[in-house]
Amino acid sequence: MALELTVNGAQHSIDRPASGAPLIEVLDSLGYNPSLVVVEHNGLIAPRSLWTEPRINSGDNLEIVTIVGGGS
Repeated sequence: MALELTVNGAQHSIDRPASGAPLIEVLDSLGYNPSLVVVEHNGLIAPRSLWTEPRINSGDNLEIVTIVGGGS
């Protein structure tokens, strides 16, 4: 069974259980560096303190913003 998500408006299928996946594992599966992103989960900012808890389910919506440094 796969975890079916909408990530930044696009459909994704991840080889994880369909319910209860930790956000940190989902980010890794999607190729994101967890230390460089902010995540909105179903319309709410996901606090980092909860990223290891099994809260991501099929049908959920994630908006992932990558932090970019630089400038002058």
